[in-house]
Amino acid sequence: MNLGSNFVFSPSYRWIRHLAYWFIHVLCFSYLFKVPDQSYGHMLILSTLWVPAFILYGYPIAYYFIPAFLLREKYLQFGSIIFCWAIGGYLLNYLFRTNVLFPFADLMQYKTTNRNPWAANSYLSMNVMAGFTSMIVLFKHWMQKQKDLLIAKTEQVNAELQLLKAQIHPHFLFNTLNNIYAFAMERSEKTPQLILKLSSILSYMLYECRAPFVSLEKEVEIMNNYIDLEKERYGDRIEISVHITGNLADHQIAPLLMIPFLENAFKHGTSEDLEKPWMSVDIDVRLNTLRCKIVNSKADFQKMSTSGIGIENVKKRLNLLYPGTHELNMQDEGDFYSVALSLLLDEAAQEKMSPVKKPEKATL
Repeated sequence: MNLGSNFVFSPSYRWIRHLAYWFIHVLCFSYLFKVPDQSYGHMLILSTLWVPAFILYGYPIAYYFIPAFLLREKYLQFGSIIFCWAIGGYLLNYLFRTNVLFPFADLMQYKTTNRNPWAANSYLSMNVMAGFTSMIVLFKHWMQKQKDLLIAKTEQVNAELQLLKAQIHPHFLFNTLNNIYAFAMERSEKTPQLILKLSSILSYMLYECRAPFVSLEKEVEIMNNYIDLEKERYGDRIEISVHITGNLADHQIAPLLMIPFLENAFKHGTSEDLEKPWMSVDIDVRLNTLRCKIVNSKADFQKMSTSGIGIENVKKRLNLLYPGTHELNMQDEGDFYSVALSLLLDEAAQEKMSPVKKPEKATL
């Protein structure tokens, strides 16, 4: 919270806020409503004398009637109370003039232009100040509501992202465990190595993926581990080419964005109806832009799934984290299927690293 917002909303500055408000009020009121036969110094004293009356009349409206009735949409009750309070304010104006203002002016030998105890000008000033105080309170309520809405939206997005991640994890784990299970059933000597690779992937998912953004280099490393697991599963039955270019080390990306496309490619690109399945993965980073293209072979009659759990979650996460800064194209070309993803790196990460902080509860 910056200094200005902290001063406006923090309860620690409550008394300073009120003292500053009334100090400015006395200075301005004395200047704007100065009468010809009074010096500015005398007007400062008289304006200060009126402050308790303004507080007694205006504060209950601003700090009780508005929050208790107006902001709770009890308009009839609010209107009735304000009407009665206005009548009481007129009586307060009379009592203050006769019991405080006039005796003090006589004691200090100040000249007054209006000795009428029911004078409307001071009553009008009381209502103007009450209205001005109420406007400030209403504006603070509005500001607080806007902050709360922004915080709620941010927290909702974060919660949704965590939910989407939680849905990705079991989906990915289920497919990978099936791969290792097949090797274990064959009593393959590669099983321990595959378990080790899976362990590294799980460690990444359980610990490093807790952060909203991770190293792009690490994300690609996990993709390579996944590809290695699948290579062991399918062996020579599928031809896989991987090309990675550009500088990955200096960039951040939301975790587990590209793996679901790999899952989908292996799921549909290894059909037994294909004589020689193949797959290509191209990842390129240039000028803060990531381009990832995954292409897999498929049978002409085979339809690729574009609405599975993993794919749908990635689409949602892209819309949440990279709105307007990403492009996803999924094309069925008959005998092959391609997924092309491009996004601006780091911009979403930088925004996420400077989250909206939750303001302290406003004390009005």
